[in-house]
Amino acid sequence: MEPNTVEKSSVTMLGLGAMGTALARAWLAAGHPLTVWNRTPARAAALAPEGARVAGSAAQAVAASALVVVCLLDDSSVDQVLAGVDLVDRDLVNLTTSTPAQARARAAWARRRGARYLDGGIMAVPPMVGVPEAGGYVFYSGSRALFERHRETLGVPVGTTYVGEDAGFAALHDVALLSAMYGMFAGAAHAFALIRREDIDPAALAPLLADWLGAMIPAVHQTADHLRSGDYTTGVVSTLAMQVSGTPTFLRTAEQQGVSPELLSPYFDLMRRRLAEGGGEEDLTGVIDLLVR
Repeated sequence: MEPNTVEKSSVTMLGLGAMGTALARAWLAAGHPLTVWNRTPARAAALAPEGARVAGSAAQAVAASALVVVCLLDDSSVDQVLAGVDLVDRDLVNLTTSTPAQARARAAWARRRGARYLDGGIMAVPPMVGVPEAGGYVFYSGSRALFERHRETLGVPVGTTYVGEDAGFAALHDVALLSAMYGMFAGAAHAFALIRREDIDPAALAPLLADWLGAMIPAVHQTADHLRSGDYTTGVVSTLAMQVSGTPTFLRTAEQQGVSPELLSPYFDLMRRRLAEGGGEEDLTGVIDLLVR
């Protein structure tokens, strides 16, 4: 058999924090020619023994590859690093954490500079990079043609999920999922606080809590169906009126356990507001409409 001589795409990586370094190592391990640059030169030099070419400047790094991946501290860092750098005919993939508005502005900025642009939202932590079974992936938005051109290369470190031509959609999906995560963490924090002073092993509560949260997952799909249809009453088992009537028990229990209700009270307040507006036969979907200004 003939040996596999397929040439792998060259990549430039700007930014070698924990995530950038993990991405760089995954591309190196897969045999992609890689040029790296970092504002702290030692981080780039550390990858040279693994086969990376270390550029002396961001401009030199950008000139080395058509595909340029940026993973910096924040949006302003992108401005600082790429100020004055020739981006004409470059495929710029920005994995720097940003807001949807920043991503859209960065896409327009890239077009003015003669570059094609993809924005990315990383749904992984560094130890998940290069480990397919870990389930990490990146949301991508912007030019579909550009995404398709580099899909295979971008999929080397972690999976890829394309979410639309609007450059802000990757950041929006990223923050939406992480916001839900923090809401879950808040609920778990309250649950553990309730037992904190009791003779209950947190390790015994943890599997019960994990199983219960898992059992609630179908509610996410029902909420989506209600939002699409505009009918918040179809298939409702626990009405808003019934749930609001039970909230005093949660608040009294927190008081009796010496636990602040500050993680629950804002949501309960929204539930009561929706009930006052006549949503008693709905589920909790109507709370979403109160949040949208």
